[in-house]
Amino acid sequence: MSRNTEANRKLHKKKIDNKKRKIQEAELKRKNRLKEMRENTKAKLAAEQEEKTKIL
Repeated sequence: MSRNTEANRKLHKKKIDNKKRKIQEAELKRKNRLKEMRENTKAKLAAEQEEKTKIL
């Protein structure tokens, strides 16, 4: 067994934590982007609906 097992554990945990953090940040960005796309679509549909009502 290695003499610096505790150091190896800490290093490994740090790598795992960094990966988890990056994944969480990527998910947050993705969710925000989807939310923005949904809002843009709603606004576009509302504008189209207004145009239709103005024509009629």
